[in-house]
Amino acid sequence: MISPSLTCVPKLDPNFVPAALWNRAYQKSVESSPESLPLRIAIARPNGTTWTYDTKILPDTTAHAAATWLYCERLIKFLLWAWGGSRVRIAGAPHIVAQLQQTYSANGARSFDYEFIGTACFGEAFQVEAAAFDELRTSTPVANDSKNPLKGNRIGFDLGGSDRKCAAMIDGEVVFSEEIKWNPYFESDPEYHRAGIAHSLQRAAAHLPHVDAIGGSAAGIYIDNEPRVGSLFRGVSPADFDRRVRSIFKDLQAGWNDVPFEVANDGDVTAIAGSMAINDSAVLGIAMGTSLAAGFINPDNRVTGWINELAFCPVDYRSDAPADEWSGDIGCGVQYFSQQAVGRLIPASGLEVDQTLGLPEKLEAVQARMKEGDERAAAIYETIGTCLGYSIAHYRDFYEFRNLLVLGRVSSGAGGDMVLAETRRVLDLEFPELSPKITFQTPDEKTKRHGQAIAAASLPQL
Repeated sequence: MISPSLTCVPKLDPNFVPAALWNRAYQKSVESSPESLPLRIAIARPNGTTWTYDTKILPDTTAHAAATWLYCERLIKFLLWAWGGSRVRIAGAPHIVAQLQQTYSANGARSFDYEFIGTACFGEAFQVEAAAFDELRTSTPVANDSKNPLKGNRIGFDLGGSDRKCAAMIDGEVVFSEEIKWNPYFESDPEYHRAGIAHSLQRAAAHLPHVDAIGGSAAGIYIDNEPRVGSLFRGVSPADFDRRVRSIFKDLQAGWNDVPFEVANDGDVTAIAGSMAINDSAVLGIAMGTSLAAGFINPDNRVTGWINELAFCPVDYRSDAPADEWSGDIGCGVQYFSQQAVGRLIPASGLEVDQTLGLPEKLEAVQARMKEGDERAAAIYETIGTCLGYSIAHYRDFYEFRNLLVLGRVSSGAGGDMVLAETRRVLDLEFPELSPKITFQTPDEKTKRHGQAIAAASLPQL
């Protein structure tokens, strides 16, 4: 099995196997094999929207079977959660199709993905099938412009797992911004969520002469202003989700005289915040908060329509990588670039932090120790930065970005500075041809914490 050598070993996570290095090592073997095979992967949606990815794999032999399966399964997992689609069609590898059909099934290892991205997100059973090369073509809708003019009296909100942020703006100038703690993850009554959002909107509206538009940002997948799946509502029963959550933002809109009201995935809003802050395009924005959110503005300054759920995308290929408590899969971004990552690394750091605390409080404890100059806290941030450096190179294989924007509570303060410094060190040493092509964008602290709410205000068109 392939075992790449790391120039920069994560201090508290030394067994980390970067997807970027592993894939490069596999493709090096492919290039040296005269019998390598072409492979085309298509990710499609029920409406016909399709994206394709071309690569090569080693010949179908017993000796290569394990490496090829790991390469293909992890690649398809990444494409599923980056692009979003309920149909996987593959040309060039029928032996891989059969394995995928078993793995991505109601009783397979990826049963979460099967249900989540199939029925819940796109309203149909998840499908994996073989196809001919000429049947697989990219077919996408026209991408949307990344932002609208910030005219009028607007409210923007961002719903996180540990806090909700809200801002009021008049012709682009912020006149009010605040952050309120809440704990929506395991609340079973949707009224908790609705009342919390309504409360924030009312507080922001008190600072405006009237409200012309409302824009929102939240974790999950949103289609036609409806949450199809969202981690904020994971405690709500399926019946209550369909009956009371899907319409939650439309109900709120009705309460505000049906003003333009737009809700988007928090990752896309992160990227919009980045493009607004730097007045440039080709932005990958990631928010390291309760979970990992991501969004992408392409070089044409447009939102692609991808779901960009990097929390579920693999970045670590070791066989005993930490598991995501929600999806059950291992080695995915949420365990490396979020409050969950901080909580996971505390025991290895040697810091004495009360393990009964919630993740937000654990992060606050680590941030306090970082301010005191505690090297154990610094090791946590350094480790996150090392893993991020390798993962940025991995993301760059799929996203054409030249600007990287990092937001979220984990990126705040001196710890966030250390994360970015270590990320750059890894890029410089391990990927010297790539590092000069990526510019880090570092907004001020208020933008880091509230930038998504402000950017969300730009979503509705007047």
